[in-house]
Amino acid sequence: MNRFAYGAIALFLIPFPPLHAQNPAIDELKGKIFDARMAQQTFVNGFRFCNELDGTNFYYQPRNRVLKLEEYHRSLENLARAQVYNSETRRPWSSQEANDRWEEVKKQAQADKEKCELVQSLPELEKRLQELQKNTAASEKKE
Repeated sequence: MNRFAYGAIALFLIPFPPLHAQNPAIDELKGKIFDARMAQQTFVNGFRFCNELDGTNFYYQPRNRVLKLEEYHRSLENLARAQVYNSETRRPWSSQEANDRWEEVKKQAQADKEKCELVQSLPELEKRLQELQKNTAASEKKE
């Protein structure tokens, strides 16, 4: 990792100074917020497609576009059937390789959907965290 990456990670940790006694709910929210911010940085090009990333499509980073799962599946089957050269394995596509790739992109489609949902929930997560911290601080002052 380079210095920029370490600096970016450190910035995420700074806004949340620990309270006297941490609440598990606060810790969980902080974890979700951290995950959302990291997703926001690592998936930056894919977020403009979030309205399409509903689990039936996936973000194809090399071409910076969204592909439909079913169309991609048909393409994989055709590659295997025609035994087109696979540059990754340096041999023709096999049915097993096509099936393996199909399983990967199905998982990727779900992960892309989850990233979008997580980042879209970031403002609400931050609001809930502030409320929880405020309530925790108020209850600690009463004690």
